[in-house]
Amino acid sequence: MIQTKGKVYIVGAGPGDPDLITVKAAKCLEQADVILYDRLVNPVLLKYGKSDAEFIYCGKEPGNHCVSQESIHQILVDKALAGKTVVRLKGGDPFIFGRGGEEAEVLVQNGLEFEIVPGITSGIAAPAYAGIPVTHREWSQSFAMITGHCLSGKPKNIRWDHLAHGVDTLAIYMGIKHLPFICSQLISCGKESQTPIAVIEQGTTGNQRTVVGTLETIVEVVNENRITNPAMIVIGEVVNLSEKLSWFPERIKEKILI
Repeated sequence: MIQTKGKVYIVGAGPGDPDLITVKAAKCLEQADVILYDRLVNPVLLKYGKSDAEFIYCGKEPGNHCVSQESIHQILVDKALAGKTVVRLKGGDPFIFGRGGEEAEVLVQNGLEFEIVPGITSGIAAPAYAGIPVTHREWSQSFAMITGHCLSGKPKNIRWDHLAHGVDTLAIYMGIKHLPFICSQLISCGKESQTPIAVIEQGTTGNQRTVVGTLETIVEVVNENRITNPAMIVIGEVVNLSEKLSWFPERIKEKILI
């Protein structure tokens, strides 16, 4: 009997609050034979999976990858070739700094059927839960998503000069480690040192904390409050709306305006 190939769903789990998963993502989990999930996926979402599904943890902490990206690729291919319905469950959106594009390319190379299921990304959701609209008719007509960590470490190849002058609101992922570098680059490229900046730790979860400062002061604020990953950095005048529009009850709230 000829083995029928399976299908892979590359699925966004959303930013942390389990209620923010999409209906389509939940349906994919319900039918999956195999679920490969990341570190930032809320474990509550795994309850959507079948009782006899195979769960494979693929978590990656900074400097500590329990499963290499190459191994993940191979698992996806092997399981799909074995006729399984596979869900690759990623925090946020799989195509926004989630390496979903790389995984889809591997599936194409192996002639495997796949589908992308978008998710709510933390670059939009975390600011929203902190009372920060990334666009606003008066304060922000443009918005950019930027990685704060590159293959070489510091995001040196990013056109900080363009971002400093050409975009109203910046949402920076994975940038806590390189926050001093990011702030100094923007200031050196002409961004006003008093530009408001917010750092949102564990956005949309019960452990969310937000601290606010300026490009000049935020590193000290973050260090004083021991803000750690995962955290989203938001830069721009819309940060000034945070206190006014704050609606989500943070367990430890540290709104510091300097």
